[in-house]
This record gives sequence, structure tokens and C-alpha cells, in this order.
Amino acid sequence: MIVKLTQNLSKGFLTWKEMVHENRETLKEYNGSIIFAGTEKEDDSKLTLILEFDNPEGLQKFANDEELKAKRAAAGAMLETTIVTPMSSESFTNFKP
Repeated sequence: MIVKLTQNLSKGFLTWKEMVHENRETLKEYNGSIIFAGTEKEDDSKLTLILEFDNPEGLQKFANDEELKAKRAAAGAMLETTIVTPMSSESFTNFKP
């Protein structure tokens, strides 16, 4: 299952990116992967993240991990601004004509 997550960052992208790399094993435990992560060209505080999880349980574990939430917040993720949107099962990635 693929989800789009948008969120504001108070410390910019690089601080958040460092936190992601430090916690890669946690995401792996939840059978999740990042397809895309980046901020708007003109605003380093507007994050868009495309995640893929093998199953809904992995997404739930990710969403409910209080320790990971604390690490994300410490890295500048403004959790109260998070919007998670499930994507259609008809989606695809890496299309290169």
C-alpha cells in the first residue's frame, strides 16, 4: 500500500533527512520504504513523502510508534500538520518511457 504524507518541517529538510537515515531499521521492521521524500523548491519547510508498506499493519505500527514520533518531532517534523492520504492500488512508480 502506498501513502502520501505531507508535513511541515521547522528545521528544514536536511535535519529531517538525517533522522530518517538514523532510523532506517525501524522503517524496515515495519516493512516500509520511502519512494520519494522532498520539499517544495521554494519552501524547505513543506515536506512531501511517498511511502510504501507491504501491508496496512506496517503502516499502523509506523503511525503509532511513540519513540519514532519523538525522534521525528526532535528533527523538526511538525506532527500536528501531518496529512496522510492513501493512494489508489492502481498507482505505479518509476515509469520511464
